[in-house]
Amino acid sequence: MPQRRPQPRRLPSSDELNQLVNRLKSDNKPANAGYREQSLKLHGWICAKCGREFERENLHLLTVHHKDGNHHNNPPDGSNWENLCVYCHDDEHSRLLLADYLNGNRP
Repeated sequence: MPQRRPQPRRLPSSDELNQLVNRLKSDNKPANAGYREQSLKLHGWICAKCGREFERENLHLLTVHHKDGNHHNNPPDGSNWENLCVYCHDDEHSRLLLADYLNGNRP
């Protein structure tokens, strides 16, 4: 049986690659990806833990924390969200890691 030569493949154009990348990015977003804006409107521009108030210039330091840890659980009433500054948000998650470690639940 004769050997088959590999057929040359057409490479996708940059437009095709950009469309693919955009489609993949949009597929990975939750259906209600605008929950940050909703949370900021509902709960205000203030950290729920330390009470620090934010202005437009530093609003990027205010994050939305999902109380149950599930970032797909975004009820429209905001009951699973609390706005935390990046410092309190890091503290909240490090507390869970520390608790797991101290209880012997190591990954």
